Order: sequence, then C-alpha cells, then structure tokens
Amino acid sequence: MGSLKLPHSLSRSHGGNALFPLPTWTFFPKPTSPLLPPRCFALSKGFITRTIIQRFTPNILPFGPHVLKEEWGLRTMYSPLDSSASVQPVTEQLEEDEKSKDPLVSGDSIRRRFLDFFASRGHKVLPSASLVPDDPTVLLTIAGMLQFKPIFLGKVPREVPRATTAQSFGDYFKKEAITWAWELSTVEYAGAIIFGLPADRLWVSVYEDDNEAFAIWHDEVGVPDERIKRMGEEDNFWTSGVTGPCGPCSELYYDFHPERGYENVDLGDDSRFIEFYNLVFMQYNKKDDGSLEPLKQKNIDTGLGLERMARILQKVPNNYETDLIYPIIEKAAELANVSYELADDRSKMNLKIVGDHLRAIVYLISDGVVPSNIGRGYVVRRLIRRAVRTGRLVGIHGDGRGNLEGVFLPEIAEKVIELSTHLDADVKARAPRICEELKREELRFVQTLERGEKLLDQMLADALSSAQENKTVPCLSGKDAFLLYDTYGFPVEITTEVAEEYGVSVDMAGFDVEMEKQRRQSQAAHNIVKLEVENSADLTEQVPDTEFLGYKTLSARAVVESLLVNGKSVIQVAEGSDVEVLLNRTPFYAESGGQIGDNGYLYVTEGESRQTAVIEIKDVQKSLGNIFVHKGVIKEGVLEVGKEVEAAVDANLRQRAKVHHTATHLLQSALKKVIGQETSQAGSLVAFDRLRFDFNFHRPLHDSELIEIEKLINRWIGDATLLQTKVMPLADAKRAGAIAMFGEKYGEEVRVVEVPGVSMELCGGTHVSNTAEIRGFKIISEQGIASGVRRIEAVAGDAFIEYVNSRDYHMRLLCSTLKVKAEEVTTRVENLLEELRTTRNEVSALRQKAAVYKASVLASKAFSVGTSKEIGVLVECMDDTDADALKSAAEYLIDTLQDPAAVVLGSSPGEGKVSLVAAFTPGVVELGIQAGKFIGPIAKLCGGGGGGRPNFAQAGGRKPENLSSALETARSELVSILSEKAS
Repeated sequence: MGSLKLPHSLSRSHGGNALFPLPTWTFFPKPTSPLLPPRCFALSKGFITRTIIQRFTPNILPFGPHVLKEEWGLRTMYSPLDSSASVQPVTEQLEEDEKSKDPLVSGDSIRRRFLDFFASRGHKVLPSASLVPDDPTVLLTIAGMLQFKPIFLGKVPREVPRATTAQSFGDYFKKEAITWAWELSTVEYAGAIIFGLPADRLWVSVYEDDNEAFAIWHDEVGVPDERIKRMGEEDNFWTSGVTGPCGPCSELYYDFHPERGYENVDLGDDSRFIEFYNLVFMQYNKKDDGSLEPLKQKNIDTGLGLERMARILQKVPNNYETDLIYPIIEKAAELANVSYELADDRSKMNLKIVGDHLRAIVYLISDGVVPSNIGRGYVVRRLIRRAVRTGRLVGIHGDGRGNLEGVFLPEIAEKVIELSTHLDADVKARAPRICEELKREELRFVQTLERGEKLLDQMLADALSSAQENKTVPCLSGKDAFLLYDTYGFPVEITTEVAEEYGVSVDMAGFDVEMEKQRRQSQAAHNIVKLEVENSADLTEQVPDTEFLGYKTLSARAVVESLLVNGKSVIQVAEGSDVEVLLNRTPFYAESGGQIGDNGYLYVTEGESRQTAVIEIKDVQKSLGNIFVHKGVIKEGVLEVGKEVEAAVDANLRQRAKVHHTATHLLQSALKKVIGQETSQAGSLVAFDRLRFDFNFHRPLHDSELIEIEKLINRWIGDATLLQTKVMPLADAKRAGAIAMFGEKYGEEVRVVEVPGVSMELCGGTHVSNTAEIRGFKIISEQGIASGVRRIEAVAGDAFIEYVNSRDYHMRLLCSTLKVKAEEVTTRVENLLEELRTTRNEVSALRQKAAVYKASVLASKAFSVGTSKEIGVLVECMDDTDADALKSAAEYLIDTLQDPAAVVLGSSPGEGKVSLVAAFTPGVVELGIQAGKFIGPIAKLCGGGGGGRPNFAQAGGRKPENLSSALETARSELVSILSEKAS
C-alpha cells in the first residue's frame, strides 16, 4: 500500500506473481511461491510479511519468533511466481508485437492517473515515506499508511483532511471510498478513460459481517449479488500489527475467465482472478489485550496494485513483464547473454529473481539501510547474496562483459535508478553510494561463495550417502548450516534452496539452536522502549501538546497538566518517588534528532521564595505526538496536578549539548568536503560529554583525512561565524540545499539551522549562536560499526578542554615515569617492547628446554601393550608446563621412543587452564588411531576441546581439577584400544 517510494506504490501482494520481494500488498493467503521454500520472507519496495518469522527471525531480532508474530500480526501471502497459466486463454495468442505499447497504459501513467483522480477530489498529494519506519513494532515500512498511524490513533493532529500518496485516505468513509474505487476502475469521463475496465469482469469481496459495505456495492454501485463474496478475518480484516488501527477490508478482483461462470467461484483462484484494489475501513484500535475500541477518527486507506493494474492494461502474462520491472529483467538477461523470450522456465524465474531483488535492494540502500548481519541490514545482505548466486546460475560471470573479476549488480542497479528518475529524485542523487555499496558487497560475497559452494556440495553428498546407508531421509545438520552461515556468509535460505535441489532437507531447529548460542555469546541485549502510557487515548484528550520555550529561555513558569507513575495517571506524588511530569509549557528540550533531553529542576514555591517541592529532571522524552514527558524524582516535598512550577534547565549541560550539536553539523560538512559528497549520515548522538556521528562510507578514514577534518572544523570555529535559524516551507528548504537529519520526520514548515558558507540542515535541536562558542574540536575515535557504516566520536567545548587536559596529564605522568621528553615517548616505548619480546622469547626457549629435560626423565615411565606387536605408551602430567613447552616435550618423546608409540601429556599452566597434547608415531596411525580424534573427548572432560592431525594434536580446557582423572581415562582407553589392535 502506500506512501512508500512511488515505484513501490500502488501495488499489493494479495496474490499475483509473488517472487522473493513481493509487490507491496501483503494481506491475503495464497499458495506458496515455487520460487521459495514454504518458509521464507517477502520484501519488496518496503514490504515484509510474517513468513519471515520461522526462518528469518533468528538473524534479525534478539527475541523469539512468537514476539514478531504478535507484534506484526501480518498474514503470509504469496501465489505462484509465473501465473501465465492463469491467463493463457487470454494471452497465449498474443504475439510480441501485439503487446500494448500505449503510453496511456504505462506504469507511470497509471500512477499519475491514480494521484490525479484523488487530487481532483480534495486530496493533497504527499511525498512517499521512507522504508525505514518510525515504529518500533515494524522492521520495515509494511504499508503506506504506517506513517499516518499516529493520526489514526488520534495522537497527532491531522494537517490535511484528505491525502493521497501511492494510496489514499481521507475524512470520508465507506460510501465515498467504494463509489470512487468503482469510478476509478471503470468509468469514462467525457471520453477520457481513467482505467476503463469492463464492469462485468469485476468481482468484489467484503468482510463477512460488513453488511454496510455489501449494501453500498450492491444497492448504490450496482454490483450483482453473485459477484460479491463475503470473506473471513483471515482475508478481509486488516491490522497494522499486534496493536493499532485496524478494520474490515473490501477488494476488487479482475476476472480473466468470465466464461467459467458463477458456480463454485473462489476469488483466491489465481488461475482466474487477480485482486487489484483494496479498501481498508479503519474504524477500530486494537489494544494490548486484543480487544477492539472504536477509533476517534474513522478513516479510509485506499490502495491500488500498480503492477497488477499494469498487467491487466498492458495485457502481459504476469507482473514481471510490465514496463515497471521488465526493463530490469532485460538488463539481467543481456548480462547473462540470454534471450528472456527464448529462455526456459527456470532461467526466466532466475532472471525475475535478479530483477525484482535489485529493485528492492536499490530502494533499501537509498533509504539508508546498509548490509549487515542484523536487522534491516540483514534483509539487504540476504537479498544481495541471493541475487548474486542467482545471477551466476543464470550465466552472469564477473561483470557480464568479459571481466571475470568485475561485478554485475551495479550494472543492473543503474537500470533501476534510471526507472526511478521521475519518482524519487533522491535515488538518482544517491546512485554513486548505492552502486559502490553493491560493488563492495558483491565482491565480499564472491570471495567466499566458491569455497562455500564446494563445502556445501560435499556436505550434501555426505548427507545423501549417510541417508542411503541408514535408510533415512537425507537431512543437512543445523551445525553444518550454521557453519556455512557463520563462516562463509551463506544465508540459511540459500543453503535450504540449494539443499532442496539435491532433495535434502535442513535441520532448521538445529540451526536455530546454534544461532541462539552465538547470540547469547556475542550480542548485547536490545531493549525496545515503549513510549506510551496506559489509557493514552484518554490522556491525549486531557493533555494538550507541550509548548516548547527552550529556544529562547532556560527557565519558565508552567502548570502541571498530568503526573504519571509507572505509566499510570496519579493526582499527587510524594518525596522519593520516580515520576513523569507533563507540563503545559517547558524550556526543557526533549530528546530528538540525536540530541539527548535536558536535565534540570522543577520548583514549587509558596509566596515569593519558599520552596515546598523540588523535582530533579534527569531526562525528557517526546510521547504521544508532541507531549513532553519530564522524567525525574521528587527530591523534596509533594507535587500535585494543577500546581504551578518554575522549570529550570541546567544551563551548563544545555550549553554542552548546543556545542556538540553544532559541532556535529560542522563534522558532516567536513566529511563531505574531505571524503566526498556521497557520504551521508546514518545516525547520531549529541550528549553532554561527547558527540557521535555515524556515516555511510566503505573504508576506514586515513590519519591524514582525520587531521584534515579536524583542521577544517577548528578553522570554522575560529571564524566566529554567526548561525542563522529560519522557519520556512519544507519545499523551500530543500530547494535551498538544506540537509535532512537522519531519522527525523518533518511537517510542511521546518526549522533550518545554517552556518553560512559551511552548513545548512533541517534541525529542531539547540545550537550555539556563534561558532566561536565551540572553542575547540577533537576526534576521539573512528571505527566501523557495520558493513559500510563508520562512526566518529568527538568532543567539543568544555568536553574538548577536559579531554585535552586529561591527555596532557597522562602524557606528563608517562614522561616522568620513562624519564624522557614527550616527543621521545614513542621511541622509548618501542625500545621497551622490543626488549620485552626478546626477554619473552628467551624465557620461552628456557621453558622448552626445561620441558624436554622433564620429558627425558619421564621417558623411563613408558610401558608396552600388545602381544603380536609391542606398542610403547606414555601418559603423564607435566605440572604447570605451558602449551608450547608441552608440545616440545611431546615431540622429544615421540622422537625418543621406538615406533610404534603413543604419548599423551597434560599440564595446568595457570589458574583455570588445561593444556593437552597427543603424539602418535606412524605405526600407531597405521592401526587406525588418530591423535586429533583421540584427544578431543579427553579435553571435554576438562571442560574444553581441540583436535589436530592424525599424528599430532593439541587441546585445552578450563577445569584443571579434572586433569588427573582425564589423563587416567586417556591411559585406560589407549591401553584398551592398542591392546585390541596389537593382539
């Protein structure tokens, strides 16, 4: 649905030709796509469905699949990819030159006519939304209405009564929405056809209990009873997630085969119908307990399937052969040196995968999603890697133009970008970054793809062989699947896809277990803060938006509108209690745009000076639209609703935030000047003690670049430039070249902060009035935080002075300790390190000599086993000998003892450490006994593991208290095995 990027728009996935990304409607259950295993995810143009859950969740979120199901509440929906069979009677006779070339039925024309139709009916045409939503319950923008969710909940005021993006909503309800949907689809106006579909080919679905919608379709529009189908909640009741706006749906379907009549009709039959228009009657709010309450503002959410309508009007057999996607597929076919028209079904399917994936990838990267192994980044990485592998399967080698070391994704991406020219100017502007990201990611994957493919082939061959021997169903273990994922970068979906080609299943439960182990070991906990309070709808009626005074003053009188304790409204709060205070007006800045909330105090006074209550404010957040929530603790007295307070911001901390915020703007400008205009912000933090700036870039910055960035910023600080702050229309700000801040949403009027000649950004944060107030700027660190994303941490103002003073103190202390000048510290430290390395080497050599000496003494303890052949055995503990010395001792013994001989040594070189080594002569190995396989189980007894070659292996452990018994086990097992082999 939606106000996604317009190429993503006017399309849903209620059926049609679902591929890996789907067109942007995902509400209707359909048969599973043949392109995908039964469990997979669907993403396209900003769309994800619940099918992601069973397989995809472990790589995205720190919580389990059940949480995602509850929070999203979306329905699985795909249908077979190539539904040409469903329209063969209509399309098979069409020759290529008969396919419609009429510009009036082009995808661009359909989109334009949709918008124009609703604009002529009082709707304001709004820009599309980012694929990265401002909603913690959704990973990616799943519908165009998502950006308007706060409006439907009554949390923020509506700026316009009616709006249209790639969908439409307004201040009307079922009657208007239904009649307009019919007009748009069928009616001719003064000879100018909108879409002009034959009315007798259109069918309607309504929610089973929605008698009102049924009556409008039948009585006012005139659709016959037999062409209106009532459907259940699974198909015709839409929700935006586990909570939020929801309501019954009604859809329009196009009938490719009216000759089949009206008996036993199933609108889910893709061989006959395609659903192309959806109306969501949002009249309820789903609460946390699952109950429904009427929305304060009932709304309509109207969406048209762009690719579906294009398929109908352009008379092509599936969505992928419309002019919206086919040029991308043609580009892939060109690079593969194949003809799409002449290709077999499998090759066509692969070309569709590459083309459709690239469209989704380009828009995700354009909207700031960078490939990584978690969250949205994993969505992009998974799509890229599947596109790379599929491209190779279809015959694209290297760049497809003879350079086998080249890449092909950027070539196809250029076609996607070309098609987006009239839809989203940002995509073209970001083209260099998009293509560079694709190049890096493709090269990175190709480096491990061949090795991983060979290993996977071997694993699958082993699984088939094992199944044949044991007469079981062939299955790839979860550990093997995880090894491919973790070491070779194979998304488990690719592993599953390849395995299915061999007829081998994958142990997904085992994979999930391995993934969970890794997550527990390496991933810090993630917390989602729910910035809502109980009875939020009631609260928004009682508490108006907070008037922010903080741009002009740091103190003000205000009235307590509401008090919250643990999310519940209270009338009074006593000393010692944590509290959230809602004021009618405030000088406190609430966290947004990366800048943290102000600290300070609220004072309640009687008379002119006597304080009766003091509240320390430690944080301020925005909630429920534009209500400022002051979070603090009652230090003295009692606070009551209705009381007047003196709100005072901590001026020192505010100044620190202002300094760091302005410095962040200067940093972004400096980065663009030094490393290139294509770099863009990917996140930020403006705190009292430092600033943090994340940006898209493919490599670490050189020391010379960091120095140049610091010089630029400090020069701008020294220029003592006055900042200019203006409020202007968003369109004017963009035309003036203002840069939008990451993660922020903007109304029609925006605040522009400009450092003349240096920086101009849309920003609601607080800033210094003159760059000289920043005083100084210093980069503390620069590092990578994800693939293609770098992070700079820096200090400015007072924090800069504190940092420099601290470093100076430690340098003077170091100089005093080493008795050298500051400029000589590096040379002195290097000399000390070299001396230390030399000493350590000498100590290590002495330890090894001592171990060899101990070994020579132990050699006399060797004993023989076997009857037909005597085999020497030595199993001993060497106290605190370290691992290297233990290895030398074992090598000495195996050279000293006559072949055949087996040696196992153990030691505890430190607290909580165990070292083990096994050395077998060739004569023992020939008996089928391998050191690597033998020592592993022994190490497990000591809480560790290890392995190695057949003749020599090392292992370790964490339980030295078990070493003695482990060596005894090794001795008895060696004796048992060797006695049997040598008898």
